Amino acid sequence: MARIVICEFIDERALPALRAKHEVVYDPKLVDDAPRLKAEAATADALIVRNRTQVRGDLLAALTRCRVIGRLGVGLDNIDVPACEARGMAVIPATGANALSVAEYVITSAMLLLRGAYQHTAAVAAGQWPRAALSNGRETAGKTLGLIGFGSIGQLTAKLARGLGMEVIAFDAMMDEDHPAYAAVGVRPAGLDELIASADVVSLHVPLVDSTRNLFDARRIAAMKRGAVLINTARGGIIDEAALAAALRGGHLGGAAIDVFGSEPLPASAHFTDCQNLLLTPHIAGVSAESNERVSFVIADKVLEALK
Repeated sequence: MARIVICEFIDERALPALRAKHEVVYDPKLVDDAPRLKAEAATADALIVRNRTQVRGDLLAALTRCRVIGRLGVGLDNIDVPACEARGMAVIPATGANALSVAEYVITSAMLLLRGAYQHTAAVAAGQWPRAALSNGRETAGKTLGLIGFGSIGQLTAKLARGLGMEVIAFDAMMDEDHPAYAAVGVRPAGLDELIASADVVSLHVPLVDSTRNLFDARRIAAMKRGAVLINTARGGIIDEAALAAALRGGHLGGAAIDVFGSEPLPASAHFTDCQNLLLTPHIAGVSAESNERVSFVIADKVLEALK
């Protein structure tokens, strides 16, 4: 019997299958108690985490008998994957399990921000009637969605967007222009500069690595189409937050939806004060009741398989 430590929240319906075969320590608050987490890690054969647990440094050193790291999500920037693999630990993400949740978030945000009418409930309830001011909202159909990164989430987002009548273009540094995924979804491959300059909505679906850090700095944001919308559900650090806020205040961008930040939780700051048509959410694009269930069961199954 192996020992499985789960230090962030998991759908508890996935636990019985794990407990039927192994000892399970489950405490979603363990991530915030570093000394106790390291103590539990020392006797763990498997560790299951989300995005907050940093599997590197002291915690990695404590995992002396661990065989597998299960990631309740897809991003791996909180895990030192090469170091884990060098120690013989398999690192297993829940690839594809939260793709629909992220794709729906992107499409919903794009529609809301293009229309620009859904953040005025308080004004209308207070007796104001800004009908004229809100009569120039834009429809989604016929607009161009530009996807930077065209993996499973990008491809599913493209399918939803095409169903709404959007044109979709995509750039992926890891894909040739003749990759069959483009044709399968009806998406035109484009260069990065062309996409940034021509898309009405730009959505990011790339990991945070050296080549994507500050990818959207002030220069690239200025190169976007005037009135365009920028959506980031990928990772904080890809967008220069101060430059984004300046572009919103100055009216160059028509809106932005940001779910991930360079520092999380987002510290109170002046960055986003008085920005119009801005949606900020706390890293939940991939988290829904349904996706949490899928992610939890996928990782439970994969960890059980790895421990055989």
